[in-house]
Amino acid sequence: MIGDTGEDFLLIGVDGGATKVSAWEIIVNGENNFYLGENSCNVMYSEVPGFIVDFAPVDINRQLGEYNSGKIVLTDEEKAQGQTFIEGCARAIAGLCDRVGRRRVLIGIGMPGLKTEDGRGICVMANGPRIPSYCELLERKLREMGIDLVFPIFRLGSDAYYCGLGEEFAKDGKFRNYTDAYYFGGGTGIADAVKLGGNVIDLAEIGDWFVKAWELGDEKGNSLEKYVSARGIQVVYGELTGKSLDKLTNEGIFAPQIRKRALEGEAEAKKVFELFTHYLSKLIYERLVTLNKGWKDLFPIVNKFRKAPNSKHEYIGRKFEAVIFGQRIGSLLKESVGDDVIWKPLIENLVSLLEGSPYLDEDVKKFYLSNGFVSSNFIVISELREAPAIGAGVDVYLHYKVGG
Repeated sequence: MIGDTGEDFLLIGVDGGATKVSAWEIIVNGENNFYLGENSCNVMYSEVPGFIVDFAPVDINRQLGEYNSGKIVLTDEEKAQGQTFIEGCARAIAGLCDRVGRRRVLIGIGMPGLKTEDGRGICVMANGPRIPSYCELLERKLREMGIDLVFPIFRLGSDAYYCGLGEEFAKDGKFRNYTDAYYFGGGTGIADAVKLGGNVIDLAEIGDWFVKAWELGDEKGNSLEKYVSARGIQVVYGELTGKSLDKLTNEGIFAPQIRKRALEGEAEAKKVFELFTHYLSKLIYERLVTLNKGWKDLFPIVNKFRKAPNSKHEYIGRKFEAVIFGQRIGSLLKESVGDDVIWKPLIENLVSLLEGSPYLDEDVKKFYLSNGFVSSNFIVISELREAPAIGAGVDVYLHYKVGG
């Protein structure tokens, strides 16, 4: 059973990242209440035989160019690394099945990257290999392992969209408290999601006016992921200290440890968070402006193949009731509440941008500000575990209920 629905299969939500893949048992309790079961299985891709430790993704502009031309040419290294990603996902699913003791499954999978036209493959991947035949290869591997699928995997969902679904349908999700809200999750990359008019919207549906965070950048052509993701914090710190990402990881130096060094006064660590708070506050401001007034060119767009955003859309005039931070960046902000390294500069920057905004009307500024501070409860921290996995389970289960 899945909760009290009486189904005869195991519902699995898979969160596939750039370094590991996690398969979770998802429980359904009523029409709109999903939560994690007791069982899960995580697999690091690096544990899979054949994993290429020093794998370098194909240049993102080449990937986007091939994506737009419809002619994707995989390198031999991508093919080999792709096999380890497939094997890792299959092992995670099989491991979960073994723990639960069931082999008949319904699987939802969230993965980063741009998907193929049928939604079953990955054709642009910033932090890993492109795998255009992902679902086909995974289904074949699962059959070899004796796992029975209720029906074929209908698509690889956006990990960002699945964060939004998780926040909407999970018992402790934060989206369900609002009509209009923005979600920002940061780990290896950036996952942003929106709820508008009471509905979680796939960003692909509003891509003509809403630009994904990873497509925004600085004047040097760097994506915002470099500055406001958990991995990016490591990368920037490594550049300032002359240490490689691998060295920092092996030494256990991640975003929380870098924050601690900043609090202790280390100049390089303080510079990391000056950049972090500058770009994150500006990103939040851009979201508020774009929703209320339309696109205003507040950031360069680093995806040169993207069409220019429309300055008009059907939600003009609306306001986000909350900005919700989740995943590793959410945890980092929770630790930083009230501190002088992250929290206070972030709020001060945002207040300054809002007060001086040439775009927002005074009534909108008053909605976001109160006595020189950001309005109470506007910034919300989500502690929802594995939101993308829950969202993946939600998506496939609702798809199944309407007939597959």
